[in-house]
Amino acid sequence: VQLQASGGGEVQPGGSLRLSCAASGRTFSGYVMGWFRQAPGKEREFVAAITWSAGSTYYVDSVRGRFTISRDNAKTTVYLQMNSLKPEDTAVYYCAATPGGNPSARYSYRYWGQGTQVTVSS
Repeated sequence: VQLQASGGGEVQPGGSLRLSCAASGRTFSGYVMGWFRQAPGKEREFVAAITWSAGSTYYVDSVRGRFTISRDNAKTTVYLQMNSLKPEDTAVYYCAATPGGNPSARYSYRYWGQGTQVTVSS
């Protein structure tokens, strides 16, 4: 299984970015796809997740209403649309995949992609 994250960059507060996670190596039907982030000196934290089959979504409270997770079955790609970005959103963002378990728990995830840096600064 390979997860390739992309789309990070530097934006001003209030700006937007869309992260992509291209998944390959197996069929992901039944899987949960998640986004996590890790700021310098902090633990990696859950951001959002989506079930591949049903499209059920989960968000951490701090991004709910600003971020949207979605997936494109044909492209086996998961997206994280991030709007109204704040300086506290600055972190390395990671995508991950799991066949099951708690969607918001880091320990549930079996596969991880490399990170992509998001910097929100004026």
